[in-house]
This record gives sequence, C-alpha cells and structure tokens, in this order.
Amino acid sequence: MTAEDTRATTRPAPTAASAAIPDPRPTPLARARDPLTVVALVAAALLVLPLFLDQFRLNLFAQYLCYAIVAIGIALAWGRGGMLTLGHGVYFGLGGYALAMHLTLARVAEDPMAQGGLPDFMVWSGLETLPLLWRPFANPAFALFAVVAVPGLVAALLGWSVFRQRVRGAYFAILNQALAAAFVILLVGQQHLTGGTNGLTDFPTFAGNDLYSPEAQWVVYVIVVVTTALVYLMFRHVAGSRYGSLLVAVRDGEDRVRFLGYNPTWVKTLAYALSAMAAGLAGALFVPVMGIISPEMLGVVPSITFVLAVAIGGRYSIAGAAVGAVVMNAAQTTFSESFAGGWIYLQGLLFVVVIVFAPRGLAGVVQSTTAALQRARRARATGGTPDSTHRTSDTPQGTDASGSPR
Repeated sequence: MTAEDTRATTRPAPTAASAAIPDPRPTPLARARDPLTVVALVAAALLVLPLFLDQFRLNLFAQYLCYAIVAIGIALAWGRGGMLTLGHGVYFGLGGYALAMHLTLARVAEDPMAQGGLPDFMVWSGLETLPLLWRPFANPAFALFAVVAVPGLVAALLGWSVFRQRVRGAYFAILNQALAAAFVILLVGQQHLTGGTNGLTDFPTFAGNDLYSPEAQWVVYVIVVVTTALVYLMFRHVAGSRYGSLLVAVRDGEDRVRFLGYNPTWVKTLAYALSAMAAGLAGALFVPVMGIISPEMLGVVPSITFVLAVAIGGRYSIAGAAVGAVVMNAAQTTFSESFAGGWIYLQGLLFVVVIVFAPRGLAGVVQSTTAALQRARRARATGGTPDSTHRTSDTPQGTDASGSPR
C-alpha cells in the first residue's frame, strides 16, 4: 500500500456539519447579480432600443435617462444624506445653459448672416459686442468643464454657508425652492444674456456634426446611455464607501457624528455638490437631445417633479431612484397622449399612494417581495416555518439583504 493510499483511507469522512458549509465560490446567479454585470446587461439592452423605436420615441427615452441622472444625484443627497432638495432644477439649468451657450456661439460662427457674431436675441436687445460672460463658452473644453464645475461650485458654496449654520429639514427644502424661483426670475429678466422666456434653441451642429441627422442623434443617445451607466456606478460606489456610511450616520444623528470628531458640514456639502454636478451633467445632455433649454424647464415645478420621481422609485436606493424617474416620465408621456391635462392629478394620486402604502418606493416593494420569497424558499428547504428574524425592516435602508447599497 502506498503513502497516497494510506492518506486516502485515513482521511475523515465528511460530517453533516462540514457538508452544510456553503461553497465559497460564487454561483452563476451570484455572478449575474454583480453590479457591473447588471449595468452592462441593462446598457446593452438600452443600446438595442434604436432598432425598435423611431427617432421621436428614442429622443424621449434619452430624455428620461437625463432625468434618471438627476434622480441618482438626489438619491445620494436625500436618501443617504437626508437633505430634501427642492431646487435641483437650478443645477440642471446651469449645466444645460453652459452647453447651450457654446452651441449657440458655434451656430453663430458658421452663420454668414449673423450680425457682429451675435445671437439674434442679443441683436434685438441692442447689444453690439458679445458679453464677457459668454466669451469663454466659445471654447468647447471650457463649456464641458463648466457643465459640472459651475453647478458643483454653486452647490458647494450654498451648502457650506447653510450647513455650517445647521440649517436642515424643511428649512433647507424651502431655501432650495426659493433658489429655484429666483433663478427663473433671473433668467427671464436677463433677456440680453439668456434669451428670456424663449431660452436658447436651434443647435444645428456640434463639433462640426449635424445634430439633426439620425446618425448624430443615435450617437447622442449612446452617449446618454453610457453616461447614465457611469454615473450610476460612481454614485453606487460612493454610497457603499466609508464616506457613504458616514453620510448615513450624519443623516441619522448629526450631533452624535459631530461629537465623534467629524465635521458634518463638509460631509453634507460634498454630497450636495456631487448631486448638483450630476444634475448639471444631465442638463447638458438634455440640450442636444431636445434641442432647447428654457426657464420653464428648471423652475420650482420641475425641481419638485425630480423629487417625486425619486420618492416613487425609492429614495434609499440609487437604482430605484433612476428607475422611478424613467417610469414616471414614461407614464406621463403615455397618459398625456390619451388624457391631456389629467396627468397632474394622477401624479398626485400616485405620490400619495406610494407615501402611504410603500414609503420606501418601488425599490422597497421589490426588496420586501424578494426577502419574502427567500424566506419561503428557506422554509420549504428546511421543512419548517419562515425565520421571523429575517425581516426587511431589519435591513438597513438603502441596502439590499447583504447590506450593500442598491
């Protein structure tokens, strides 16, 4: 008998306890639920949509994805940080106007009929030279930088000045609403700089390419899909990081976090600035998709609509907020086509139903249903009753059953 045979015969037989130890290797189902895998599959499905949708519907879906980016940012600030922001239309507008100003100057530069290299509304307002505010936006690199830098800087300054005074809750929400209202008044009043109530429109080219061609619109759609996926992955990483845990701690007990030696002002300011930068990026993508940016798209009502979408999707879930924005805006389009003017009532009813019966939104419903199915499956496997200790209320808000943010 060889040494190998001796070891084989003396090896202890597997016990029931050792047989119950789960295989540490990830199962195919677990690998399929990996965030990168899920995002890649969803992005691939979205990229196939142009094969089935006409140009009008494709632009609408790209618009929904722009709103989803705003919702992702709000989910971080509101869901993880507890900052109810009712003024994200301001940051959406800042990003949109930053890119629209560049596209307007690019159009004027290619128009031989333009007077003095000025947009029409400036000529009608009596201007003879391009205002200093507009001149840097002739550079595409500066315009793209301003898309995220300007909203982020404005939000950081506002957040720092407000949070250091320990303004929170309803007072912070009202302050955001006032900011949105003032921003609209400013845009409308500065006709010679912003185009007034008409806003900025008519962007035929970007980087020398015809924006109205089907090929260019398909490229814009792809850019929107890829950007949405990257923003989701970035914010999911932030929410699951140590900073994300600190942000939740500030939300649940700001004074206790301060006593531990952290500065809640900077923690909240960073989250608020990141959410504003996401809104600015979404606004910039919105401009080539829809071909217009105007004050009515960024006032108090659009800002509240952003928050409603996040509440319906689930403010504690990054993915839920994005899905909620897409679903709500798609429902608005579908319902308004059949019952014009009736959507506002349905939207209010939907919000009340979600708040009363599903306060954690659609994501909470999915999470609760999944947890119930898992308990029932375990009960059937063990021949007993479901374990009452595994309840969705025990799962941290904004996380899945494993504790990772969604």
